[in-house]
Amino acid sequence: ESCSVNYTTDFIYQLYSEEGKGVFDCRKNVLGHMQQGGAPSPFDRNFGTKISAKAMEWISAKLKGSQGTGKKFVSDDSICVLGICKRDLLFQPVAELKKVTDFEHRIPKEQWWLKLRPIMKILAKYEASYDMSDSGKLESLQHHEEL
Repeated sequence: ESCSVNYTTDFIYQLYSEEGKGVFDCRKNVLGHMQQGGAPSPFDRNFGTKISAKAMEWISAKLKGSQGTGKKFVSDDSICVLGICKRDLLFQPVAELKKVTDFEHRIPKEQWWLKLRPIMKILAKYEASYDMSDSGKLESLQHHEEL
C-alpha cells in the first residue's frame, strides 16, 4: 500500500481480475497495522532460515530425482504449499488442499478452532451454564423465553 503512485492496490486488483477471468479470481486485502511486521524478531529470522532451507532441500531432491531420467519434474505432488501442520513443516500437495477447501466461502471445510469457542466463553466468563453431552461437546443450558 502506498509504495507507488502507479501500482496501487486497486490497479493490481483490477489487473489480476481482468487477466484471471475464467481461470482464477482475486480480492483486495490490505494488512492492518498490527500485521505489517516491522523489524523481524530473532524467531522470525530463525524460522525464515529453517523454512527456506527446507524448501531448497525439497527442490534439490525433486530435481535430483528426475535428473537424467527424461521424466517431467512437475507432478501432482510437486505442486504444493509449505506450511506448519501441528509441530512439523509439511509440504502439502495443492490437490489434497483442494479436497478440504470450501472455495465458495474461501475457508477450510473443517475449522478446528471452532471447537475452542466453548472454552473461550468459559475463560471470558460468558453468562451461560454448560453441561457435557454424550458426544463430548459443550452445550448451553440457557433457555430463551418462548413468545
